[in-house]
Amino acid sequence: MSNGRILHTMLRVGDLDKSIEFYTQVMGMKLLRTNENTEYKYTLAFLGYGDESQGAVIELTYNWGVSDYDLGSAFGHIAIGVDDIYSTCDAIKQAGGNVTREPGPVKGGTTHIAFVKDPNGYMIELIQNKHASAGLEG
Repeated sequence: MSNGRILHTMLRVGDLDKSIEFYTQVMGMKLLRTNENTEYKYTLAFLGYGDESQGAVIELTYNWGVSDYDLGSAFGHIAIGVDDIYSTCDAIKQAGGNVTREPGPVKGGTTHIAFVKDPNGYMIELIQNKHASAGLEG
């Protein structure tokens, strides 16, 4: 499947409006489209930094009447590359976001990372763009 492409990551959310506000106002994404299914009682919202044809996006799924989920221990985080991790974290904090790991080098390396928690408890790793494709190498 060498011609495959990651389209989106789906996250179940308990408050769609609050989640959309976080990903647009705090993380700077755009709301690309929404879809409501009245028969099966759910609403989808797709958000990203660019059009879905250009890269992967996040799909927020709100199952009507479900306000929270057990996140379990298998899911780790979503990683986002940023040009200036320090100013990005400052802007996230000013917008009311929860930076749970301040920006700085990863232990034993030089890649600068930070972590942010979304309103549902999902973790988002920020990685300085110059290191984003190298993983967490020194």
